[in-house]
Amino acid sequence: MDQWSVQLAPQLRALAALAIHDGHMTQAAASLDIPQSSMSRRINALQATLRVPLLIHDGRTVRLTPEAQRLALRARGPLDELDQILAEITGDADPDHGTVRFGFPLTMGSGHIPDLLASFRHQHPGIRVQLKQAHGSELEADLLAGDLDLAVVIPAPERLHHTTIGTQQIYVVLPEGHHLAAAGELQLDALEGETFIANPPSYNLRQLTETWCREAGYDPDIAIEVTEFATIRELISRNLGIALLPHDDRTPTGITEIPLAGPHYTRTIALAWGTTILSAPTRRLNDYLLSHREPTAATNIMTRNS
Repeated sequence: MDQWSVQLAPQLRALAALAIHDGHMTQAAASLDIPQSSMSRRINALQATLRVPLLIHDGRTVRLTPEAQRLALRARGPLDELDQILAEITGDADPDHGTVRFGFPLTMGSGHIPDLLASFRHQHPGIRVQLKQAHGSELEADLLAGDLDLAVVIPAPERLHHTTIGTQQIYVVLPEGHHLAAAGELQLDALEGETFIANPPSYNLRQLTETWCREAGYDPDIAIEVTEFATIRELISRNLGIALLPHDDRTPTGITEIPLAGPHYTRTIALAWGTTILSAPTRRLNDYLLSHREPTAATNIMTRNS
């Protein structure tokens, strides 16, 4: 049964066009933007496949048989509906019109990402961007399920197509009055015995915090679990603990960020997608975001508020 949709759709479209143009082969071919020779081959192939006479030749003109007229009339509706469906889901391959479902981390709700999205929207008003914020594992699952078209994901996902767009430095975040707050940089073993505030266990940064502390010789004492980085910073400013966090330009008063000694306390930042190809509007947004990253990978568009 697949042969009817796979093999015959172009031929049925040719027959429908020929019926609309009253058997004028040249006009029908022009309406489909194909050569007249291709038009003739499609009609002849359809006739041979169905083993039903479709054309009556009358000198230099042709007329459709009653069977061909009936087939063309019945096929036109489903073919038009198929064209409409394909145009809706592809945006008619127009890179400047359509919808992109875009995801980004909860920590990027203010700052550079909204600025970029606003700028993109002004430059491409025909593209509708549906936004979702979530932590990395949820964004990755949505991309794999096809619920998102494109997302900024930290760290770079192993199971998805992605482009690495930079790295994110992780700092020790302390209350300003902490006895280590004046240090130029800190070794992780200096934090043994401190009270930590961290994300829930499913979050990548929580897993890194535990891994890095264990490499330094201890298990971190995680007393409070919070999903939002902004809330973690607020709790630190109230002397409830310390944390390992990325830099944030919106750091509240009462806390300080100290670099960790060592080169590997970073996370990769990626622009990821789940499908083998990107739709034209999604490609437009993807290229826009890539073109606005910083020249060096270590400091790029995504690191400032992530």
